[in-house]
Amino acid sequence: MTTRYYLWTAGCQMNKADSEKLAAGFDRLGLRAADRMDRADVVVLNTCSVRQHAEDRAYSKLGRIRQLKQERPGLKVVLMGCMVGLKTDDLRKRFPQVDVFARPQEFEPILELVQGPHEDLGGEFWPTTYAIPEGPAAFVPVVHGCNKFCTYCIVPYRRGREKSRPLDEIVREAAYLSDHGVREVTLLGQTVEAYGHDLPGQPDLGDLMRELSALDRLQRIRFLTSYPRDMTHRILAAVAELPKVMECFSLPVQSGSDAVLESMRRGYTRAEYLAKIAELRALMPGAGITTDVIVGYPGETVSDFEATCDLLEEVRFHKVHVAAYSPRPGTIAWRKLPDDVPPDVKAARLHRVEAIEARISQEIHDRYVGTVQEVLVEGVRGEQPFGRTRTGVLVHLDTPARTGAMADVRIEHAGPWALRGAVADAIALA
Repeated sequence: MTTRYYLWTAGCQMNKADSEKLAAGFDRLGLRAADRMDRADVVVLNTCSVRQHAEDRAYSKLGRIRQLKQERPGLKVVLMGCMVGLKTDDLRKRFPQVDVFARPQEFEPILELVQGPHEDLGGEFWPTTYAIPEGPAAFVPVVHGCNKFCTYCIVPYRRGREKSRPLDEIVREAAYLSDHGVREVTLLGQTVEAYGHDLPGQPDLGDLMRELSALDRLQRIRFLTSYPRDMTHRILAAVAELPKVMECFSLPVQSGSDAVLESMRRGYTRAEYLAKIAELRALMPGAGITTDVIVGYPGETVSDFEATCDLLEEVRFHKVHVAAYSPRPGTIAWRKLPDDVPPDVKAARLHRVEAIEARISQEIHDRYVGTVQEVLVEGVRGEQPFGRTRTGVLVHLDTPARTGAMADVRIEHAGPWALRGAVADAIALA
């Protein structure tokens, strides 16, 4: 009888990539996916800890699993991802229904649970086990962990220190993906420009992108998430010089106030961040730049918040991911800083940033109307194809288009969140 697995994933692209790799490993072992948790023999929850809401969703799943395990004691349960830290004693007491606790990228204990003791459960199994791509775009983790220890963030405690994958291993995975229909890879890291710092010879992200650019079938390369101090001129020059690398940057600022940045332990000043933006735009004036902002951080004053708004007006990001601060248990801010900005003030500040973003994004997108943009058709939602420009802007297509095609699209309408247009070249039509 075929063993079936159910894999639930929450969180970022790194978690999604981990789940895809695990699913590929299960498939390699002869397991098959179940469409529902109650139809599975093995249940895996791949969890996120960035915000409490993400953990609450996992707790709800664990409650359902407790009931399932009472009904079927043979059910095998795995809790993996960022909810699992170095010590699991407390988790074991709280969730006795879980058989295995595994940290991010810790696949071996899961394999042992499913397959039993075996001398070849690790080693070359995972470096050469790749997910079957579901479309023309795929995520490829290149560096795991984070060394930054920003005060509000739990990631370094759960994902550990920065550890880069060997360059040739990444190239082999990208080659496999491109041979199976992938045309765009996104290189992932909590701080992706940290890639290579810990490898012999210290290759950097630019070196990796040069190697990947030599793959004939691969047409686009993206990367995220960036950290200002790690983004060197050499890496920026590689992005500008390599035709396959998209002019698309995710560069979190978090705050426009030096006082808040220092309290957050971000490691740069407002002036240094703006200098990095200026350097980037000198090389690539039309680059798409998105950012992350936290409002209502402990001690954030009216003037601190206004400094953030001023920075948003000055830089004019393509998109701003904004969140109101909430204490994250286990972080430095949770231990040491009072959550002293009232909820209604946080909400008002969040809405103010959202309004700034909507206005500026609309103004930026208006400049695309009437132009022809290169768009990779990533898929279809409803009956409408969609894809992204080289600067990372979402485009909905009013004409049929073949998924995986690199289409020239004439932009006919702009909104604050996306563009709309029609395919201008017949070769990409469905």
